[in-house]
Amino acid sequence: MKRLLIPLLSLLLLSNTVSAQLYSADKGRVIYGHHHVNTTDIAAQQRFWIEGLGGKIAPWGSSGRELIAFPDVLVLLTESEPTMGTRGTMVNHVGFETQDIVADVNRLKAMGYPMITREELPDTYEVVDGIGKRVAGNTIAYVLGPDDIKVELIENRQIDYPIQMHHIHWATTEGEAMRAWYVEHFGAEFGSRIGQPAGQLPNVNLTFAPSETQPLPTKGTALDHIGFEIENLKAFCDELEAKGIKLDRGYTEIAALGIAIAFFTDPWGTYVELTEGLDKI
Repeated sequence: MKRLLIPLLSLLLLSNTVSAQLYSADKGRVIYGHHHVNTTDIAAQQRFWIEGLGGKIAPWGSSGRELIAFPDVLVLLTESEPTMGTRGTMVNHVGFETQDIVADVNRLKAMGYPMITREELPDTYEVVDGIGKRVAGNTIAYVLGPDDIKVELIENRQIDYPIQMHHIHWATTEGEAMRAWYVEHFGAEFGSRIGQPAGQLPNVNLTFAPSETQPLPTKGTALDHIGFEIENLKAFCDELEAKGIKLDRGYTEIAALGIAIAFFTDPWGTYVELTEGLDKI
């Protein structure tokens, strides 16, 4: 049985309620919208995303549902047993920028989450207390959350918020082809990041890391799908279908949630939801 729910302790509801978190919605037709997580332990995921990473509660539609909000990304939780974590799947991890990585890592460690920074970084990084640094380079850390969801933190003291969305990091044998596909169909700006093929949307970098073997599809795993918020979703779906892209679920309006949705799977196995209306949350 699958249920989308986020029941929260009253203390958290009082101290962490926010609204309107997709701040970049007016900066492009396509922006990043949400991470959708499968889990059998809703409370454990709430603790990780809210207490651990600093997400806030946002009301969702007229149905009484809630979700977890960060600047420029929302996190949705579905009660369903995941087949595996993110490592080994098409979407290896998601990345956030943070103003204070030391405080974040210390808090995550105190809460019992394993820091996997050393095993994830090359030897060019010096890793101390779960934080990786390199000369003339960035300062980053990796944490493994519930259901083996991998999250990267990148320190940037110049950002506007304590923590905000930064990137989706695929693993693939066809990075250049994936970049070209998302540039063509999503309007991402052609580029590279950390020496890897990448595309830039207003609020997210799409990074395609090399993999010796092709990872597994995301559907059914801990990060079941990623979501993009679209201006005029109906027309966007029509355009995709005209290009020969098959939708797993066609354009559908969901009045109780105040959104419209559609689903497709990209040619490499990334399950993707398209939404219109999450920018109003």
